[in-house]
Amino acid sequence: QVQLLESGGGLVQAGGSLRLSCAASGTFFRINAMGWYRQAPGEQRELVATITSRSDSTNYVDSVKGRFTISRDAAKNTVYLQMNNLKPEDTAVYYCYAEIAAARYHTGLPYWGKGTLVTVSS
Repeated sequence: QVQLLESGGGLVQAGGSLRLSCAASGTFFRINAMGWYRQAPGEQRELVATITSRSDSTNYVDSVKGRFTISRDAAKNTVYLQMNNLKPEDTAVYYCYAEIAAARYHTGLPYWGKGTLVTVSS
């Protein structure tokens, strides 16, 4: 029964910063990757950033490159998203994502947090 718990969302003015956190808890064998998705009102969900557990390889959507930084703390099963120079178009519900293997030799499966709202005012 894996759970992903997000925190750190809120209201900021354009140009400000926020730091999102997501901690995974429960029983599992391995976290293969973690990341963040977001969904703005009336828009489809999009991938924002990911980080792999094996190599710490990161990937970002073009619109946040140079502004957002994803990182992880393996000992705490936690992923972070540092968001700088926020823009109104960053306003969305941000969802934590994790690919988790339940046991050895099991394929990793996707898990989702409930989301945390980020609102950037003009």
